[in-house]
Amino acid sequence: MYGLSAEKVGGIIAYILARINLGREYELLEQISGLPNIDEVRIVYGEYDMIIKVKVSALSELDKIVTHIRKLNGIITTTTLISS
Repeated sequence: MYGLSAEKVGGIIAYILARINLGREYELLEQISGLPNIDEVRIVYGEYDMIIKVKVSALSELDKIVTHIRKLNGIITTTTLISS
């Protein structure tokens, strides 16, 4: 999707990279998967424990989702990447 604007892809796509407390990965996967605007959730190995793909129409929606996820019990830190 190189070179496409947010309007052409139907909004804003962001990836939230999360570090999670050991043993909470699958519980959080279930919780996060059920949230609005969550397109995909994957448990990964490496520096981060989970990647969350989000599709929204405005940055204010993304802010609400990121804030909600950061408050979940078991989330240590998040890094958000907004796709161009």
